[in-house]
Amino acid sequence: MIYLLALIAFVVVIVLLWKAFGPDTGADTKRVSGPDDDPEFLWKMDRDNFKSRTDRPEKGTPESRE
Repeated sequence: MIYLLALIAFVVVIVLLWKAFGPDTGADTKRVSGPDDDPEFLWKMDRDNFKSRTDRPEKGTPESRE
């Protein structure tokens, strides 16, 4: 029984040492995001869509019949 506990403790120590001093996982690098994840891009798209909808007259209005 003592050998089993020693083995478990040894494995735990190895795992902790691996987490502390093991190879870098790249967590410090900046994540590349696509344009659909970029809030500024989405805001510009919404602004452009709103402008295009408000610039042209709607169907059925007197301005569109001219």
